[in-house]
Amino acid sequence: MAEGTHAIAVEEARFGALTGFARRLARNPLGLFGAVLVVLMVASAIFADLIVPYDPTQIMVGPRLAPPSLEFLMGTDQLGRDVFSRVIMGGQVALLVSATALGTALSVGLLLGLLAGFGPPWLDNALLLLFDTIRSFPVIIFALAVVTLLGPSLASVIFVVAVTTVPIYARVVRTQTHALRNSEFIIAERAMGAGVPRILGIHILPNVIGPLLILVSMDVPLVITLEAGLSFLGMGVRPPTPSWGTILNDGYGYINQSVWPVVSGGIPIVLTTLGFTFLGEALRDIFDPKLRKEL
Repeated sequence: MAEGTHAIAVEEARFGALTGFARRLARNPLGLFGAVLVVLMVASAIFADLIVPYDPTQIMVGPRLAPPSLEFLMGTDQLGRDVFSRVIMGGQVALLVSATALGTALSVGLLLGLLAGFGPPWLDNALLLLFDTIRSFPVIIFALAVVTLLGPSLASVIFVVAVTTVPIYARVVRTQTHALRNSEFIIAERAMGAGVPRILGIHILPNVIGPLLILVSMDVPLVITLEAGLSFLGMGVRPPTPSWGTILNDGYGYINQSVWPVVSGGIPIVLTTLGFTFLGEALRDIFDPKLRKEL
């Protein structure tokens, strides 16, 4: 009976936290607008195969570089392919790159940051040297070097993003861990015989994961822009796989004949950037007590 009551109390607490989060987000118009854009982008990417009216790689016999119409919502490109279908499938590529690369960087950065922040000084110094070495390379130059060596592919883009992002997350976790390791409740836990895994998993991890998630939401537009930029230069996703960068590249070569491919390829990048930026700002205001207006 007591266990059932405890379970109900836990569920009520979770529901209350969720409704409180929803209320604070609803009071932030830009954050709510960003959340809507993010949900639309993610949903369109997940259900892309059900949304696209045509095969995005199919070369059609109909009009080429046609303007938007009821048949082709965003017109056609120089090969007669439906631009709307290519834009939707390009969102799937952008989401795949962002989720895979940032997920990997978050996991590795979290582990290395905890080790640097809670480990011995020599390990902290060694990891800091590693982080500074990686960050010393300009991202674009590093990306071009990796793509040149490994060849243009989706895996190369994911590798570049993950490697260059790990030091950022690791430094954030290290700083938070350093600030917490000498806190009174941590000292009390160690005095009672708590081991390092328990201290890191139960006490430190919940305090560092919030800032990391906010940082991830702010980094998604940067990752999407990097992927689009590499694809625009022909060093990212290889044709005929649709990507927002390849759509821009294809349209740029025929911009004197039709501007619609360039406009159609640029709009989702702009909207996605605005969505994740506004949502990230709203999450920061919600989860950082120092920035909450009600406090």
